[in-house]
Amino acid sequence: MSEQELKPIATREEIKILVDSFYDKVKLDSLIGPIFNDTAKVNWDEHLPRLYNFWEDLLLGTNNYNGRPFPPHISLNLKMEHFERWLQLFFITVDENFIGLKAEEAKSRALRIAKNFSVNLGLSKF
Repeated sequence: MSEQELKPIATREEIKILVDSFYDKVKLDSLIGPIFNDTAKVNWDEHLPRLYNFWEDLLLGTNNYNGRPFPPHISLNLKMEHFERWLQLFFITVDENFIGLKAEEAKSRALRIAKNFSVNLGLSKF
């Protein structure tokens, strides 16, 4: 999208665009795609709506996410390079599609999530 076509994140529909665009990249990525597709064997039809709720809750304050996002990641043998790629793809996706304060907040929250998860896994270099 050209910068003129970028818009702020303000609705669930925009959250869905963010999540879908991001995980389309993740699924195809040679480093982290296999973690989702092969190791975790993610059922995307079930997982994507939870991710919409998670990000909508974080960015728009809807309070419609219930759960603990960290525990499912414990057994995935994640390394710092996985978190770095996840962040890289997330930031690219936000910048390709959105502008404004919520877009910056999305990137800031993603960075905090990566930091918290990596610290909890004993990996952090952040």
